[in-house]
Amino acid sequence: MTTIRKILDPSNIHPAAAEKMGTKHADTIREVERAIADHPVVVVGMAQNPHVKNVRKALNEAGIEFKYLQYGSYLSEWRRRLAIKIWSGWPTFPQVYVRGVLVGGEDLTKAAIADGTLRSRVSAGDSSAGGANAVPV
Repeated sequence: MTTIRKILDPSNIHPAAAEKMGTKHADTIREVERAIADHPVVVVGMAQNPHVKNVRKALNEAGIEFKYLQYGSYLSEWRRRLAIKIWSGWPTFPQVYVRGVLVGGEDLTKAAIADGTLRSRVSAGDSSAGGANAVPV
């Protein structure tokens, strides 16, 4: 998969900086990774964010079960959220993962619900051990 956005080449990161980057809020990243591995659909968000609320509502209305991880609000836990954004490469919340794949935020998740690809991806994982590679969104 090619990335449109340019990412700093790891060879241009000093080893001390790379180590610090890899350990900053590592517990938070492990928590997100564990949830993604254990649940077909995961929503990572924050309190008071209307886009997060809208995605949760849309998933509930569609009858799609999900695990919700909340990291603070606009004034709290911003460092943990920043670590998640850096890790995923997705700049906003919510971050919605289906069978291990980042679907995106509110607009892309609602589109995947509407066209049936989100439900297909969830269902495909139920009948096979394909996990994150089951059905592309």
